[in-house]
Amino acid sequence: MTKSTLTSNKPVILVRQADYGRLTALAQASMDKDMAVGDELMAELERATVVVDDAAAQRTIQMGSTATYRTGTSEPRNVTLVYPGEANIEENRISILTPIGVALLGLSKAQSISWVARDGTTHTLKVVSVGK
Repeated sequence: MTKSTLTSNKPVILVRQADYGRLTALAQASMDKDMAVGDELMAELERATVVVDDAAAQRTIQMGSTATYRTGTSEPRNVTLVYPGEANIEENRISILTPIGVALLGLSKAQSISWVARDGTTHTLKVVSVGK
């Protein structure tokens, strides 16, 4: 596995048990294709607390969740976290196989995380709200 590009100061994240297996398989397949984002996703899954689909998971960004976040002083952005085949940037549907998709996974309102964009720039995002 390659070195994680997310900072070592990572917040606690939750991942639904129902999504964990599919996400792990997706991360492995991406790693097999030498996609760095697959390494990042696997690293996040390895440190995540896996929970049954309960109220705790509903308060965090999961697959299919809609969330609002902001980076730096930018305007808040509202996105839905989806699997790669469902991604559509015009509809604000962000793939889990993007650096920001991996960064958002499992976060709850008011949590922050740093992530590295594909161009190598480090960003910090803060979750403003989480919905379904």
